[in-house]
Amino acid sequence: MRFLKPLARRLTAKLTRPPLERFLRAHATEAFTLDLGSSAGFYASMFPRRVSLDIRRVDGVQVVGDALDRCFADATFDTVLCTEVLEHLPDPQRGIDEMFRVLKDDGTLPLTTRFLFPIHDAPADYFRYTRYGLQHLLKRFVEMEIVEESDPMGAIAILLQRFGIQAETLGWRPLRLGWHLLAAVVRRLSFLITAQYGDFRGTPIAHAIMTSGYYVRARRPARPRPADVALAAS
Repeated sequence: MRFLKPLARRLTAKLTRPPLERFLRAHATEAFTLDLGSSAGFYASMFPRRVSLDIRRVDGVQVVGDALDRCFADATFDTVLCTEVLEHLPDPQRGIDEMFRVLKDDGTLPLTTRFLFPIHDAPADYFRYTRYGLQHLLKRFVEMEIVEESDPMGAIAILLQRFGIQAETLGWRPLRLGWHLLAAVVRRLSFLITAQYGDFRGTPIAHAIMTSGYYVRARRPARPRPADVALAAS
């Protein structure tokens, strides 16, 4: 029976964690970084020169503050790291504008957020984002790359797993494992989807019509030089 515990741990491991860690590892840096909503700093080792900001005082948080407020001067950071925070901001455009403001010229923004996902961290859970909504919010950035966290079947599997994490089944906790088993099966059915359409007219699109979330990397363009501003005003 000893093998059951490792099997259960493997089965119940969050499906969202491995792709998120791969994304962050790909953007790990020793540049000066603002870690927004850092909580306990789970990924601190990937960003050793970081300032951790969170709205709550917990271990690892260096600055207690709101991502919507002007906590830092203009052009302070080389990187702003925003993982799983955007959906919790009541004014997302203001939050994005603050990230833009505190970034240095050519600074980078690695950002992750949710699309198809249950309510979490209630009641401070306000929005879900499509690819197109993110493009709108980040319109002042350049070189934007947006990648889906999962394909459609993967998104369904993640939703099923969240029942096992966030819900009771018939009032008996052990039955939660059934959702994890179902998720493990569903995530292997991606081969069933052979084409995806962006509307009811059957217009093909290159991106997934359903995903659990998005991973974004964008760059802040250089600020206009005073000479350029004067030339534009003349």
